[in-house]
Amino acid sequence: MKISVIVPAFNEEKLLGESLNEIKKAAAVFASRGWEYELVVCDNNSTDRTSQIARDAGAKVVFEPVNQIARARNTGASIATGDWFVFVDADSHPSAELFGEVAEQISAGKTLAGGVTIRLDTNLFVAGVITQLWNYTSRFNRLMAGSFIYVEASAFRLVGGFSHEFYAAEELDLSVRLKKLAREKKQKIVILHRHPIKTSARKMKLYSGRELGEFFLRSIFNHRRTVRNLEAAFMWYDGRR
Repeated sequence: MKISVIVPAFNEEKLLGESLNEIKKAAAVFASRGWEYELVVCDNNSTDRTSQIARDAGAKVVFEPVNQIARARNTGASIATGDWFVFVDADSHPSAELFGEVAEQISAGKTLAGGVTIRLDTNLFVAGVITQLWNYTSRFNRLMAGSFIYVEASAFRLVGGFSHEFYAAEELDLSVRLKKLAREKKQKIVILHRHPIKTSARKMKLYSGRELGEFFLRSIFNHRRTVRNLEAAFMWYDGRR
């Protein structure tokens, strides 16, 4: 068994090094089972030291010139050689316990893909409430958060990977397509929750309440147009770090 951990990264020199170190420590769980693993970073047209930091960490680095998270994840997957893909965001820290749970799901042979609940790295009341609402929705509807997705490589390829139509919420679209495939194959989508992934709350600090509120309102009342529009999804692409 081989696991490919794939990290999309756009101008992530501030957080990438620590995230990769945490991933490598957690990935010792795979080695303890006699499994191989590789670390793949997709540099999504960065203008900082993202690529060099990734290479210094021993990652395989691939370049994607079009700024789009879906494309970055797909480009990373295109050079990955694992039997399973684990997508981790550049500002997120998976634990050894989480990777251990993923390994258990893979070994059981009944799971096609899945995700995990989220824990923010900073205690912010409003952000905490939103996170808890998301965690409930994620588990109830079996929707995967982009910060951590594990999926059988053959299934990922079969559904066509992440859709390039989306500049945000591309993981929700992938979740829907993988759930359909799981039903057809009589397998499961499993959202883990015992060991949430620690992820950055930086958007809550970098953007004003008005900016955040306007984006979420657009997402609620005009979801399809908002997540398909680069300008509307500015929080992922304007380079604020």
